[in-house]
Amino acid sequence: MLKAHSLKPNPEKRFPPMGGEDAISALHTPRQNRLLAALPEEDYERLLPELEFVPLPLGLSVHGAGDREKYLYFVTEGIVSRFYMTENGATAESALAGREGVIGIAAFLGGERSPSQAVVLSAGHAYRVEVDRLKSEFKHCGPLQHVLLLYTQALITQIAQTAVCNRHHSVEQQLCRWLLLCLDRLTSNRLDMIQELIANMLGVRREGVTEAAGHLQAAGLIHYCRGHITVLDRPKLEQRVCECYAVVRKEMDRLLPDKITN
Repeated sequence: MLKAHSLKPNPEKRFPPMGGEDAISALHTPRQNRLLAALPEEDYERLLPELEFVPLPLGLSVHGAGDREKYLYFVTEGIVSRFYMTENGATAESALAGREGVIGIAAFLGGERSPSQAVVLSAGHAYRVEVDRLKSEFKHCGPLQHVLLLYTQALITQIAQTAVCNRHHSVEQQLCRWLLLCLDRLTSNRLDMIQELIANMLGVRREGVTEAAGHLQAAGLIHYCRGHITVLDRPKLEQRVCECYAVVRKEMDRLLPDKITN
């Protein structure tokens, strides 16, 4: 399980060898990523040979703060957290990404590096493409560029709304928002997250998360036991969350099309 100390960059931790992943990759396709699924067939087929299937094990640092982003990762399963760590070791999450998005936007925005880190919170898989190949595709100024820029706008909304939520809303509301955003990116109603990790992501004290989770459990909305959170009543959880969740969800649905036509 991902511990707080594992959020610190570890230069020795690399992508694991593929091995048995060949069998797993047969069950996955790039189209499971919402952005790739939106591409017209011609553009998708042109990019397909360049996509490399990779596992995203729990705790993997996809890229560290200040690292040059050599790949763009189209997530097909799992959750990756973008967060910032201060000089004294405090952390705060700015955004989550799952099968609706990508990791490595600095690669196509031109900056190449980001001061934030990207760590896998829920294990899964992705298809990655080298930055040089991506830049070549961008020269077409076609659907791939369009959908990536739309996703970036949606991501900016999520980052901005997270800042608003952390400043103006209670820890319980922040926890509800975070749980719902995670559920949107999972195929089940269960999350394997210790309270210390959640506190690190929200940038609050662990005691605050413990109290907020206790209130939600007492109300019958979640069940929490030894690092496992099961959402029992999502509709009621959505009733207790602040408006920040709806803003992020609606903007994502508005900007990301189901299909792009030439």
